[in-house]
Amino acid sequence: MKRVILTAAVAMLMGSVSFAQKFAHVDTEYILGKIPAYQQAQTKLDTYSKQWQAEVEAKFAELDEMYKKFQAEADILPAATKNKREDEIIAKEKEAKELQKKYFGTNGELATKRQELIKPIQDNVYNALKSVATEGGYDYIFDKVTGDIIYASEKYDESDVVLKKIVK
Repeated sequence: MKRVILTAAVAMLMGSVSFAQKFAHVDTEYILGKIPAYQQAQTKLDTYSKQWQAEVEAKFAELDEMYKKFQAEADILPAATKNKREDEIIAKEKEAKELQKKYFGTNGELATKRQELIKPIQDNVYNALKSVATEGGYDYIFDKVTGDIIYASEKYDESDVVLKKIVK
């Protein structure tokens, strides 16, 4: 009797395993860290970033100097000169913030350079990952650093089924 129950349990377990999805994880930081082209690209980005940061800081230092000078002289300046200086300070602040945005904004030069230098390397990693997933029969691959799904088999995509329930 015990043998029959044990056999039935093993058969049920084997049947459920055949429908199981196959998962894997990778460490993208480790992978990217081992790619010389990625390290070179990061070095270039760091160089650009430091150069641009120094330029932005110089603009803000000029602004700070203008403001301190204005503060020291504000009590003795005529109203027209005072207003002119305030306008100059506001214009200089706007100029500094625009420069900062130009370099470090969402669509700034650093983001553009990152896209130009890093994206091709990331695409190569993704293509290799996709190949490993296909060859290994993996349904999902996670990045163990971020926890993000970085590969998902299309056979489990239920987007159209959900859409059909919403848009009837």
